[in-house]
Amino acid sequence: MKEYHKIQTVFHRSPETNYKQLMEGVFALPEFELLKDIEWTWTEKIDGTNIRILWDGFNVRFGGKTDDAQIPTFLLKVLQDTFTPEKMGQQFGKGYNEKDEKINVCMYGEGFGAKIQKGGNYMPNRTDFILFDCKVDTWWLTRESIEDIAAKLEIQIVPIIGKGKLLDAVEFVKRGYKSTIAENKDYIAEGLIMKPSVELFNRKGERIISKIKYKDFQR
Repeated sequence: MKEYHKIQTVFHRSPETNYKQLMEGVFALPEFELLKDIEWTWTEKIDGTNIRILWDGFNVRFGGKTDDAQIPTFLLKVLQDTFTPEKMGQQFGKGYNEKDEKINVCMYGEGFGAKIQKGGNYMPNRTDFILFDCKVDTWWLTRESIEDIAAKLEIQIVPIIGKGKLLDAVEFVKRGYKSTIAENKDYIAEGLIMKPSVELFNRKGERIISKIKYKDFQR
């Protein structure tokens, strides 16, 4: 099951602080500096555990951030109840595709809520799954397509917090903003994930995508 790619923080971290503090203004990738003034779409970063859901046209498989990661039993039960073969078949198709190959769908999201990280702020009494990305064969789906999948499967999707320049997103997180999905209305969101509003890739074929966390600015 394909692991989710690394998301690079906007700025480099200082070796003088054992890489704990950001070197603001020193971009981690040249693409970030080049594209800093275009429109980026910002979504809320969820403090949970990374989950992958694979559908091959016959079976549903669940994975964590890595193939060796263990999924807590209480979260696994939620996933099994939510992503049944019947539901996945209705959404993505059953059997083989038109090329007589197994269907290759991987949904990426976060398991969050009670007993996961600081998830009690999101939901103190239960856990759930929230979708943030989906790949079908070699294609990353658009936000509109992911929203459609979430609606049809009746699952949550990470909310769009705003759109704008990359450094505006950094300043927004630095000030701290309240999570839009947490039951604790005073809970400061973990941060933002930012992608160019039009999907872009570097010359190695890697996605242009970045993140910034509120705790990066706490001394």
